[in-house]
Amino acid sequence: MNLLFEKTKEVIRTLLPVVILVLLLCFSIVNVEADIMIRFIVGSVMLLIGLSIFLWGVDMAMNPIGEHMSREIATSRWLLKIAILSFFLGFLITVAEPDLLILGSQVESASGGAMNAIIIVYLVSIGVGVMVSLGVFRLLRDKPLNIFMAITYGIIFVLAIFVSEEFLAISFDASGATTGALTTPFVLALSLGLSGMKGGSSSEENSFGLVGIMSAGPILAVMLISVISGQKNIQGDVSEYIFAEGVIGPIIDVFPGIFLESLLALSPISILFFIFNFGKFKLAKDELLEIIKGLVFTLLGLTVFLTAVNSGFMDMGRVIGMELGKMSHWILIGIGFLLGLIVVLVEPAVHVLGEQIEEVTSGHIPLNLIRTTLSIGVGLAIALSMVRIVVPEVKLWYFLLPGFAFAILLSFKSDPVFVGIAYDAGGVASGPMTATFVLAFAQGAATVIETANVLVDGFGVIAMVAMAPVFSIMVLGTAFKHKKITYPIIEKKSTITTHLIEEGNIQHDCIMVIVNRGFAEKTIEVARQSGATGATIIRGRGTDEHQKVILPVINIELQPEKEIVLLITGTHLRESIADSILSDTQLVQDGEAVVFISPTEAMVETLVVKPELSS
Repeated sequence: MNLLFEKTKEVIRTLLPVVILVLLLCFSIVNVEADIMIRFIVGSVMLLIGLSIFLWGVDMAMNPIGEHMSREIATSRWLLKIAILSFFLGFLITVAEPDLLILGSQVESASGGAMNAIIIVYLVSIGVGVMVSLGVFRLLRDKPLNIFMAITYGIIFVLAIFVSEEFLAISFDASGATTGALTTPFVLALSLGLSGMKGGSSSEENSFGLVGIMSAGPILAVMLISVISGQKNIQGDVSEYIFAEGVIGPIIDVFPGIFLESLLALSPISILFFIFNFGKFKLAKDELLEIIKGLVFTLLGLTVFLTAVNSGFMDMGRVIGMELGKMSHWILIGIGFLLGLIVVLVEPAVHVLGEQIEEVTSGHIPLNLIRTTLSIGVGLAIALSMVRIVVPEVKLWYFLLPGFAFAILLSFKSDPVFVGIAYDAGGVASGPMTATFVLAFAQGAATVIETANVLVDGFGVIAMVAMAPVFSIMVLGTAFKHKKITYPIIEKKSTITTHLIEEGNIQHDCIMVIVNRGFAEKTIEVARQSGATGATIIRGRGTDEHQKVILPVINIELQPEKEIVLLITGTHLRESIADSILSDTQLVQDGEAVVFISPTEAMVETLVVKPELSS
């Protein structure tokens, strides 16, 4: 229950700003019917309860299931088995995603029935399965994520030439629809489990990125559907939106359908897990019961959350959009920015991603830093989407293609761990809150602005929200990696000589070398040339006070990544090993190597270092 209490407190902190902003608008400049306002308040309470229970259930069930399934993949020796299992995991967690089912129906209606909803759902799910399979191979083979994603989005950019603006928006919106409240936590758990099983120097970076890879599958699938079918333009008509009346009635009406959709979304991956447990895992009874209980809580929380969003938030979002669209274009853009700042923090998957970042990096990448960056990025994305609605000459690709292209370029300059986080963030930000409240807000505004196309501009909002976190967090990672770190002025040493005062007979000593991340292997190579036989590498963040990085404006402290190399070696070799390391120009200048020596037994010997200062 302590875990549930902690989840509830976290949700309250992120939900409260949304409720306060909406209520301030309702009591000041926006005219809202009483039943819609009361239903929004009731929905807010339901959202609080549902999201708290959902996150509790994810910790109890989805994370363990992801870890067990990732272990099955990582320990397999058959490439075909890895490919098939990874594909089915991606396919099954997507094919019943409620958001994707809704999108399929919207595309069928918008295309005048030329594109069947069920076919769209299955083809998009196949695209996800293929990309998850490729992403798993990339992780297990330790291939750089930035190169993999650069190739993937290069293919997307080429296909974008052959699709219309409408289908460009639909393809990126499909990406957001597949990264739902249930899909994303499972894929995050899968990538965390795979990186933990594989280990190695890239374990931290490999814990992220699979959601981003998965998100590219729907984009490729929808674009290929458009190219192969020859369907270019959206030809459907938008029916008049009818607001629900009453408070409890609309909630009761949508609850059964939402429950069925949530059950269908949860069933495929649960059934696959139980099949593997029966045939291979054979978990203890207590652990299995805990997972079953977690699945029940996940289903209950997801149902309550989606019911609140669809019954209490969609009408409110549309009303606010319509009222602001009638008033002033500048007010519409400004409120869109404020909504983006706070709505993204209520997304369930954002919480799950934040927890994984803290777990993987041991808290060295502050969660508030990621959330602040996400808020600013999504706020700008929704503001620019409002600009698209009010200025018809502004096209979606003006932002979308350059944004992703620039993010890809930054991925080669960014701190490696931020690359995976950035691509994952694009998926987690475009969840159910964005697909309902924000989408309704945009469509409401487009309804009352004569120059806007509701279908085209509405689809583009989710696409913008999916792009913004990738770009903004990549900028953050680049700023972090290249932020200038100041060090105390130390006189340059041309040579270092060591003299030992013999006070005992010690067989072995421990040499500890601290270097910047990426220089541990070089340190071991240099040490081996002087007689060392092996070493242990420890990775982490944090160092002396003068080496910390303070990011401007938001005033958040980050510590640079370091590697510690421990070598146990004979006493007679320690001088030559230490001198070799400190004489290597690359290790001293770029790696900022610092060497410490300590006997492994009693301290009976003193090391005196006498530097010879250069003239």
